[in-house]
Amino acid sequence: MMLAFNFNPFPVLETPRLRLRRLVKNDAPIFLRLRNDEAIMEYIDRPRQKDMAEIETFIEYIDSLIDTHVNINWAITLKENDELIGTIGFYRNQPENFRGEIGYMLDSNFWRKGIMNEAMKLAIDYGFNNMKLHTIEACINPKNIASKEILLKNGFVKEDYFKENTFWNGEFKDTEVFTLFNPNV
Repeated sequence: MMLAFNFNPFPVLETPRLRLRRLVKNDAPIFLRLRNDEAIMEYIDRPRQKDMAEIETFIEYIDSLIDTHVNINWAITLKENDELIGTIGFYRNQPENFRGEIGYMLDSNFWRKGIMNEAMKLAIDYGFNNMKLHTIEACINPKNIASKEILLKNGFVKEDYFKENTFWNGEFKDTEVFTLFNPNV
């Protein structure tokens, strides 16, 4: 048996102050700024998009993974203006193992305001109750203390530490792996 994800219709998730919705082309200018902000990307070892064409192609790629039910990614917005302030989603999912990897980023102007904690609670709930995941995994740079704190606050436990297991920008980087098990399984 293997999970079969279905993200159609796209699930919009809400709290009293947040809306998690699909990333759209109009988000491209802000998304480009976020993906190139040194503070935000300090511990996110992923390629950065250099211009509007690259970020629009990246949004199309994200859409294709949603449309084919492989991954899901939400734009984090404040309900008051629906403007992109971050993203959260499930990447590198393993439906055969009932596992999903959560990833997230937030505009540094909104750090330490409880926003990522709210967004993460919505995503975790969706992952367990809608995607039917058994395990949610987070792979982070061990130097990212804020990310570690948000994971621990949401019940994740440190499962492993890999020394120099990734190579990024000319250097080897360590990875810490945190997991959260579905309490309903």
